[in-house]
This record gives sequence, structure tokens and C-alpha cells, in this order.
Amino acid sequence: MTVDNPVDKVDNSANSHIFNLSGPIIALFAKQPIPGQVKTRLTPPLSPDQACRLYQVALQEMVERFLAAGLPLVLCYAGRCDWFSKAFPGLPLFEQVGDGLGVRMSNAVQALFAAGAGPVLLAGSDSPDLPLSLVDEALVQLQTRDVVTVPCRDGGYAMVGLRRPTTELFAEIPWSTSRVLEATRQQSQLLGLTYYETAYWHDIDELADLPQLVARSPESQTARHMVTELNELL
Repeated sequence: MTVDNPVDKVDNSANSHIFNLSGPIIALFAKQPIPGQVKTRLTPPLSPDQACRLYQVALQEMVERFLAAGLPLVLCYAGRCDWFSKAFPGLPLFEQVGDGLGVRMSNAVQALFAAGAGPVLLAGSDSPDLPLSLVDEALVQLQTRDVVTVPCRDGGYAMVGLRRPTTELFAEIPWSTSRVLEATRQQSQLLGLTYYETAYWHDIDELADLPQLVARSPESQTARHMVTELNELL
């Protein structure tokens, strides 16, 4: 089942001018919410429909929070373009291209820099309560550093930023493992790139991550959704 009609939509029509391709840009990577294709590490105990709705709520929350903060945003999507254009009207869309996450990230970085943007930050939708202060810190550091990450405790990162299109950074990375962050550090050093990490943050990949989000950010839309819809699992 495809969630074709989101309960809530983000109307960004009035803010589409923020994508001016002449400065920093945040590229939010997202999949079309389809049961059985998103948040699969949470199923079971979540049903595919529950995991899909959780993913959709988290994605919507990240988009709303970034836009409310005035951050320049583009959605790098995988799935049907019409689903994303209906769910997030006016938000600039870039289709993910290539086989494998590293290739898709490289292609997005190349396209955005070629269009005039920069620096470019890439983020996923697994950290809906990501502090905006960490995003601001990353943007400041990218004025002088080649690579900035917002690391996660599970060995990955919530966000990675590049001051220039050094897509070799994404080569030889063991994606979807606990070694992503360390491999990124090593690759930065190998390529002679100046590197900076902010404080650690959290994502929601495993069941244990859900009650932690509720505890640290109870007013988050995603946390409220969990309490309402998934309370028996918390």
C-alpha cells in the first residue's frame, strides 16, 4: 500500500525562492513512504504500515523544521516525483540517481555544486529532532573546513557537509554499518581534507531508539506520533 494522501502537507509554495543556487543548501534524502520499503529494521515488531507512517511523520517534521528556520532546502527523492510534489508543494526536488547510496550522494553533490550551490549538506530523515544549532554549527565550520559531520552514536552520521564537490569522500564507505563514521574520517584524511565533527546526535533505526526520542524530545511531532500510535512498544 502506498501512502498517496498524507494526513498533513507542507505548503512551501511561498518559500520556493529560497532555492537560489547561490549559497549553502541542505539536501534531504528521502524515499517515497511505501510499506515494506522504509524503516524495515523496525519490522517487526512494527507492522510495515506502522513503520511507513513513522517514516512519513519523521520526514515531514524535518522538512517543516528546516523550512521554519529559514534553511535552504532541496529534497533528494527516490520514488514517484508526483508523490513528493503533492506532499511538499513548492519544495525543490532532485531525483536520486545511481546504484548504491554512495553513488546517489555523489551525484547529488555534483549536481548541486554544478548548479551554483555550496557548501552542500546531506541529511536523511532518521533524526527528526536534530538540533538546528548543530546545523548552524556545521554551516559555520564549512566556511573553513572541507568536510563536516554530525555524528551519531551508532557509528554513522545524521548529516555530512562538503565545502567543495569532493565526491571521492563517498567511495569505499561500508554503508549501513557501524563503520560509516570512522571510514569517513579515514577517507577525509586520505584525501587531505580538513575535517570537523559537531557533538553527537541520535537517529531512529532500531526499536530502542524510539523511547529515547520520546524521552529527550517529547514535544517532537515524531515523539507525539509514537506516544499516540505506538505506545505499547515504548
